[in-house]
Amino acid sequence: MGLEQFSTLLSATAYDFTNSLPAELLLTSEGNLQTFYAPFDYINTGARIVICGITPGLQQASRALDEACKQLRQGASIEQAKEVAKATASFAGPMRNNLVNMLDHVGVHMLLGIDSCARLFDTHRHLVHYTSALRYPVFIDGQNYSGSPAILSRSSLRRQVETHLAEEISVLGPKCMYIPLGPKVSEVFQHLQATGLLKAEQILDGLPHPSGANAERISYFLGNKSREKLSAKTNPAALDSAKARILGKLAKLQKADSF
Repeated sequence: MGLEQFSTLLSATAYDFTNSLPAELLLTSEGNLQTFYAPFDYINTGARIVICGITPGLQQASRALDEACKQLRQGASIEQAKEVAKATASFAGPMRNNLVNMLDHVGVHMLLGIDSCARLFDTHRHLVHYTSALRYPVFIDGQNYSGSPAILSRSSLRRQVETHLAEEISVLGPKCMYIPLGPKVSEVFQHLQATGLLKAEQILDGLPHPSGANAERISYFLGNKSREKLSAKTNPAALDSAKARILGKLAKLQKADSF
């Protein structure tokens, strides 16, 4: 299932995707979980780094669908519409700034030879592949899915991991570096590592999820908030350990000059 199947529908019909996705785009239902199609199919096969979230939310899905409709109506090919739609919507909104700040903080921009990871969203998009553990938007009881129930515990979600995400990893090859955002996505990558699809050194896990809901964890990770001022909800030892692990892996990659 992809944009090919929906191109006529999307280019010929006026939809408002702001508050919900139309039933025509429903892919699977499993209990209170529903998965809808949105154009996040494009794979940047030349990427050196992959940024992986949980799943596109409604805001991202609506932006991608709006852009795909626009591109198709302007005469773009299916592949062009997929590429532009995904670039427009991936990690859109406030989380993009948080993500860039954290990546720059640990030095990913230096490994890539750019002045800031903000360039991954404009002039240097060719270096990055944006994706999600669940390629297509998932909703639970009509709300954005945020990782509960666990991704690997439900067949419709696990299938997305073991087909779409596994396909992307295979296409991208063994030298690509992966940044899973948040512990729920890290669990998925640990599973894929256990299957032999990835090596441990390819996975830079431990970054706080860039969502605004993680403002305190992000602030501490960036060194903008002291340990003494943290609430009980934030575990500084875990964040310190994660940062040290990320910095260690990056240092090895830079030293080996193998990235």
